[in-house]
Amino acid sequence: MTIAIVDYGMGNLHSVSKAVERLGYEYLITGDEREIMQASGVLLPGVGAFGDAMSHLRDTGLDLVTRRVAAEGKPLLGICLGMQLLFDGSAEHGDHEGLGLLPGRAVRFEAGELKVPHMGWNRLDFTRPNEPLLGGLAEGHVYFVHSYHVELSEPGDLIASADYGLPVTAIVGRDNVYGMQFHPEKSGELGMSLLRNFLKLSEGRA
Repeated sequence: MTIAIVDYGMGNLHSVSKAVERLGYEYLITGDEREIMQASGVLLPGVGAFGDAMSHLRDTGLDLVTRRVAAEGKPLLGICLGMQLLFDGSAEHGDHEGLGLLPGRAVRFEAGELKVPHMGWNRLDFTRPNEPLLGGLAEGHVYFVHSYHVELSEPGDLIASADYGLPVTAIVGRDNVYGMQFHPEKSGELGMSLLRNFLKLSEGRA
C-alpha cells in the first residue's frame, strides 16, 4: 500500500515522510488528485498560518480533493495545522473558513499565565480508550508547537486531550477523518505508535 502525503506548499513534508518510511510504509509526496485518490491513506500535514494554508489548498484545488478523500471513506489524518484545517474555521489573523469536515473552530490561547505558543511535551489523556487509533497504547507525552487550539462543537469527536492550563484538543476522530494537534513524528515512541496505528487503519483501503 502507499500513503499519500498532501503537498500544498505548507507542510512539514520531510519529517512526516521519513516517519512513514521508518515505519516500513511506502509514501508519495504529491499534489496530484489521481495519486491521492489511489492511495490507501492520506496525511495532511501543515505548518504556518491557517489562512495562508487554506489559500494554498484552494488555489491548487486540493481543498476539494481532501473533501473527496473524506467523503469516499479513505482514512485521512491531519497533523498540527493540518488538523485545524479539517474544522469549520479559525480565528487566526482574521476569520477564515476551513475544510468543514469536522465541526469546531481554532482559537488563540488566551494571553496571561500561559506561554504562547504552547511549545513542549504534554501528557495525553485518552477520552476514547477503545478507539482503534489508540490500540495497544498507554497514555504518555507528545510534542506540541501551536498558538491556536480547536474548540470542538461535538465533544464526541474528542479522542484525547492534553492539559495546558485548560484542556487542549489533542486527537480527534470521526469515521475515517482523524487529526493530531501535536507532531507524532517528533513525539518519540508514543507518537510513532499513534502514526503506525493510523497507517494500519489505512491498509487495504485503496
